[in-house]
Amino acid sequence: MNIEHYRKLERMYMAAPLTEFYDTTQITISEGHTEVSIQIDSKYFHALGAIHGAVYFKLLDDSTYFAANSLVEDHFLLTTNFNINIIRPANKGIITAKADIRFASKNLWIAEGTIYNDQGKEIAFGTGHFARSKTLLMNIDVYR
Repeated sequence: MNIEHYRKLERMYMAAPLTEFYDTTQITISEGHTEVSIQIDSKYFHALGAIHGAVYFKLLDDSTYFAANSLVEDHFLLTTNFNINIIRPANKGIITAKADIRFASKNLWIAEGTIYNDQGKEIAFGTGHFARSKTLLMNIDVYR
């Protein structure tokens, strides 16, 4: 695949306003693989003082999505289904989601992702299904 495509996807991700809210520290995209890290902040906490499930979902959806879109150079993909399993809470440090493609066809991509805390312990995992949208990547300003 095309390394320039991966760098464009990384720039597109970092340019999204929601990415700024989540204090993303890095994203690395390669063929069928993505790693995304965020610094945990108390603004992500639920009432018991650990990150809310929405944060787990966002990190897993982002990492699996970009693992899938790394294989598609012409269209923006859409998440069509996502399943998440939360194993343990996290409330400090950096967490990293690592995702890989599990299945790819002409119109469906399935990727699996796992989130690790900064001690290397698995804290959540999930599987996402992605489909080609009608939107061309070249028509997205922050992709070009």
